[in-house]
Amino acid sequence: MSNHSGTSMRTTRSRVQGLGSARSGTGHFWWQRVTALANIPLVLAALAILICVAGKPHAEAVAVLGHPLAAIVLILALFSVTTHMRIGMQVVIEDYVHAEGAKVLALVGNIFFCTAVALAGIFAILKISFGV
Repeated sequence: MSNHSGTSMRTTRSRVQGLGSARSGTGHFWWQRVTALANIPLVLAALAILICVAGKPHAEAVAVLGHPLAAIVLILALFSVTTHMRIGMQVVIEDYVHAEGAKVLALVGNIFFCTAVALAGIFAILKISFGV
């Protein structure tokens, strides 16, 4: 197949399945949409929780944040937001970083940074929740 006439170099099967050259583009596309949708109620709930504890004495704030429902909502929000952030930055890096070495370094850095943010936040929430 020649690409000069505007025809695709992909096989018919890969076009039907929506698979890109790396076979992961469609999955990233859907995960980004799913996390974006999940972020709406989760971030609103997390903001409501944080607004409730704003200005409260330390003991009251810890009691609210230590409630299992509040902790679960905050952990889910952190997971969803950081996953969405990782996927979004991956797309930006893949689109705009053209040097292969820099691209790999940026992608690895993106994964480590997003994972560190998620783990630090989840650790803090669990520490408050379990009263450690």
